Amino acid sequence: MAVFEKPEIRELIEARDWTALRDIMSKWRIPDIADLISELDKECRVLLFRSLPRSIAAEVFAEFDSPDREALLRDLTDEETRQIIAGLKPDDRTAILEELPGQVTQRLLNLLSPEDLEKARFLLGYPEGSVGRLMTPDYVAVRPFWTVETAMEHLRRMGRQTETVNVVYVTDRLWQLVGAVSLRQLVLAQPTDLISSIMTTPAVSLSAFADREEALRTMNKYGLFVLPVVDSSGILVGLVTGDDMLELATEEETEDFHKGAAVTPLRVGFGEATIGLLYKSRIGWLMALIFMNLIAAGVIARYEHAISQVVALVFFMPLIIGCGGNAGAQAATLVVRDLATGDADYNDVFRLIAKELGVSLMLGLTISLIVWGPGVLQGGATVGWVVALSGVIVVAMSGVLGIATPMLMGKLGFDPAASSSPLITSLIDLLGVIVYFSIASRYLNL
Repeated sequence: MAVFEKPEIRELIEARDWTALRDIMSKWRIPDIADLISELDKECRVLLFRSLPRSIAAEVFAEFDSPDREALLRDLTDEETRQIIAGLKPDDRTAILEELPGQVTQRLLNLLSPEDLEKARFLLGYPEGSVGRLMTPDYVAVRPFWTVETAMEHLRRMGRQTETVNVVYVTDRLWQLVGAVSLRQLVLAQPTDLISSIMTTPAVSLSAFADREEALRTMNKYGLFVLPVVDSSGILVGLVTGDDMLELATEEETEDFHKGAAVTPLRVGFGEATIGLLYKSRIGWLMALIFMNLIAAGVIARYEHAISQVVALVFFMPLIIGCGGNAGAQAATLVVRDLATGDADYNDVFRLIAKELGVSLMLGLTISLIVWGPGVLQGGATVGWVVALSGVIVVAMSGVLGIATPMLMGKLGFDPAASSSPLITSLIDLLGVIVYFSIASRYLNL
């Protein structure tokens, strides 16, 4: 970053020294400029953004979070807004239009040129969360019967209009994807070589209607930095690039992390979210989990007579259901992660449950050996065996539920991450109480 600090930048803004500001900002990195503008007050933010060279203003705008974008758009003129939106890459423009309120999106669409408007509507026509919304329709394609020399001339002429030229895709006369050739292959090949002789075929591709998480898995699997996107006829309609995947991976990890903690995913950071938004993101799950815990409390009340006769049972109840909840959360975390990365498939459910049952039984036996002694000391031999047997059954049951619940939710069309720790723990609390007191009632004749 440049040596200028925020107070000095503010002084230049107050002095209206736009020439100095332009010179300074042109030497800063795009994310650093976006961070600086976001931290300034409203007046300074608008003035500094207006001072940016057009060549970097759109890139800075794309770095902003959604609330900062909306606030800035309210303060810019239509012409300034049109220049920013027109200067965005097509995939960035689609992502921004998708996040903004409907009225703002419509205003921005009305400001675009006919060519940019056609691209925006084309990308917005794909389902939300699909690869089509993520791709850029600007790419360079060559024909298989061209020579390398012809392809290079075409690349020099058209490459400046595209987001990447690291990989050039080969299409037939109907624009159907037939192969791919890297820039390295083109540079090292002889000028007279035909593209068909050096291209890689078939090229790895994905449907524009596929889920964007599938694009992430595909690029990770094949080690790609660019992924071609085709329609139902195999026609090349766009590309998904590595920078898009990096942003997507961060978003997905954050979303899964939130869901795993029973929080509705937030599109802004905790520090930027309002109290109302934070409340709404958490209260729904808490209410649902409260009802499950109330049922567990009702079950405990039903065994009041047993508890009054053998008070020692109460001492070990938190231990048993706590171990069960932790074991279930461990299993759920492992399978949710494998489902997200593609290492596990819904067809593997029975194999995974069988494996987890074996592991959970071993964990349960280990725990039972640890708690048996304290159980005997607190309530006698029978209580010791009740606690030990409950530990085995509850931990084994928890592990199976930890695997089965996320996979069932995913099969039903819900996000498996939503079944992580809080839901599994609350479910185990209920079932653990039932199992524990059922065993105690049977063996203690209560």
